[in-house]
Amino acid sequence: MKTIYVGNLPFSSTQAEISELFGRFGTVHSVNLISDRETGRPRGFGFVEMDPDQALAAIEALNGTELGGRSLRVNEARGREDRGPGGRPTGGGYRRD
Repeated sequence: MKTIYVGNLPFSSTQAEISELFGRFGTVHSVNLISDRETGRPRGFGFVEMDPDQALAAIEALNGTELGGRSLRVNEARGREDRGPGGRPTGGGYRRD
């Protein structure tokens, strides 16, 4: 199973719509659209789980395509440990040798 990150989604996107979009490339095992914890409003990104070969085909075909007037960012999701604290890449800071 491979997890795909889907960014720059229209805020009106639904799980059914995303499942249908990615379903053109194979079986969609799950769709998880992320909402703000406090307001419940969509945050404009989510994750799709597919079989590896089908996921790679979907990433290649859908990255940069338009949905609802927005250009999608579609790539392989990275685990939390790959992103550093707060979900942002680490770097800089003070280092003592």
